[in-house]
Amino acid sequence: MTSARERPTLEAVARRAGVSRATVSRVVNGSTTVAEPIQEAVRQAVRELGYVPNLAARSLVTQRTDSIALILPESATRVFSDDQFFPGIVRGVSQELEAADKQLVLIMAGSAASYDRVERYTTGRHVDGVMFASMHGVDPLPGILARIGIPVMCSGRPMGRGTPPVPYVDVDSVGGAAQAVRHLLDAGRQRIATIAGPQDMVAGIDRLAGYRNELKGSRRRSIVANGDFTRESGAIAMRQLLEDDPALDAVFVASDLMAHGALRTLREAGRRVPEDVAVVGFDDVEIARYTDPPLTTVRQPIIDIGREMVRQLLRIAQGEEVEEALILPTELVVRESA
Repeated sequence: MTSARERPTLEAVARRAGVSRATVSRVVNGSTTVAEPIQEAVRQAVRELGYVPNLAARSLVTQRTDSIALILPESATRVFSDDQFFPGIVRGVSQELEAADKQLVLIMAGSAASYDRVERYTTGRHVDGVMFASMHGVDPLPGILARIGIPVMCSGRPMGRGTPPVPYVDVDSVGGAAQAVRHLLDAGRQRIATIAGPQDMVAGIDRLAGYRNELKGSRRRSIVANGDFTRESGAIAMRQLLEDDPALDAVFVASDLMAHGALRTLREAGRRVPEDVAVVGFDDVEIARYTDPPLTTVRQPIIDIGREMVRQLLRIAQGEEVEEALILPTELVVRESA
């Protein structure tokens, strides 16, 4: 009988089950080549002895860690701010990984030094797969990982064309932005501005493109100020727009958080929403329902993005072929701001 202080070993389980150590190892590591009665005898011995596998040793045998990394190239301050994109992505990823009995490794890399550390960690195969969200600019790391055989998935289309191309899950940002502008045009708005997202991010680029495409078709000129998806940048950009074109009567904002800041600026400037200036956001995070007035916005399925990233990544890890791009639909949610 194993004492309370001793950690049960594979040898102890083998003796209890009446099989070899190698057989116990195969059963514990999920092999399906062992006959079912023998597997049950091993499982019974494991339960009786309270055996817990040594995960480090098992990973050496199986070449698996059962861990998946989610890399956010942002500072902790940004990730844990009131931007609800990040909790939504993490929630979707966590739910799907839990269902697959995998461990999430959340990594924030908001500086060059921290990103160098992330590259060493991931290329060292400490995880079975890597997901990226909130990427800025042309990032070589997803392509590096794909070339050495580590499953990779991105949230949003990677900037630049890598070899091999890295698969991604995205939403129809171009179409969603165009739908927002069309809603404003249909309401009779004449001078429609936009607060664009950062132009080193695909979401910012695509939402600006959707805005411009729709305005071009209506023969109206673009009126653009740039933000960085934060509330304060939305407030500053809205002040700039009012200075550039005091007669504007509508604004499409590339994120709900920036739209919240824009609403504050409009209120301070004495502009009524939607009577004087109509406002449409993008995301449909919780804050959109509680702004004054409640925000008309384009809904993107943030939690589903996280879930689909995991599903696609696990298919790759199992050797399955996946499409390079999985594009999820957006939906216009009409409230009182436009």
